[in-house]
Amino acid sequence: MTYEGAHDLGQVRQLWQLLEPVHALVYFAPESYEEAGALGYATDDRWPMYFAFRAAPLGPADAELVNALFYSFSPRMVRHYADRSWQSAPPARVLAARAAATDRSLRAALGERADSPELAEAAALARRAAEAAVTAGRPLAAANAALPWPEAPHTVLWHAATILREHRGDGHLVALQAHHLDPVESLVLHAGAGAAPAEAFESRQWSAGEWHLAHRRLAARNLLTDEGAATDAGMAVRTAVEKLTDELAASPWSALSGQEAARLADLLLPPVLDVVATGLLPSQSTLGIGMKYDYADSDSDS
Repeated sequence: MTYEGAHDLGQVRQLWQLLEPVHALVYFAPESYEEAGALGYATDDRWPMYFAFRAAPLGPADAELVNALFYSFSPRMVRHYADRSWQSAPPARVLAARAAATDRSLRAALGERADSPELAEAAALARRAAEAAVTAGRPLAAANAALPWPEAPHTVLWHAATILREHRGDGHLVALQAHHLDPVESLVLHAGAGAAPAEAFESRQWSAGEWHLAHRRLAARNLLTDEGAATDAGMAVRTAVEKLTDELAASPWSALSGQEAARLADLLLPPVLDVVATGLLPSQSTLGIGMKYDYADSDSDS
């Protein structure tokens, strides 16, 4: 099937790449650690906060549900953190802490830009796209879309970015499964394709044995070399996954004209540079932001 959406897939991907750092800041900012710590969460690493903040829109979700929706994390890791998430605070209090952390961390990163007309314009455009997102079959997007909208432009922008990135993420899981990649295989092939060194994916806490067995399964499908690099067939599958992900993420952007989408991209660049300049985000993203794919011939039956 040929994609016939309102926007070029390159533009869809560009807008994700620009909105992702805005969303991601809350999982690394010191203000988030402070808010989570005040609720009783351990703050020696970011995972107690991450699992609580990201899962809170779902309500008191158990580890099985979180494992299904977060996908690429080791089930042991999910059980360790998700099973403890609501022992410290109920989801409603976690959401309040997340909102406070978002407000504080973005104000710290953006400075005077937080109150600028350009940021308000960007927030309004992103909100239009987010409100146009159809959330059927997109549980994390639906859970965030059901939350009330904040009022300040910088928090509106964050909320819109979150709905849109979770909408994309929900679709990405569909794309991975359509190409027969289980959770650990999705990471092993992503590393093999050059998204980030294999060591960068250790944060997902798969064991060396599980990683090795996934490598063997992918090599048996001729998707990886013995050394772990993606073969031509592996790159074709990875490209097809990204293309389908972009296609499934495109529909909310039909709420904006091509000119408005381009305007939003221009408006987002300065605040994104502010966020990156904080130095809080990882230097190597396991999401593959910045990777370029040739969608000209990316269909795969693998």
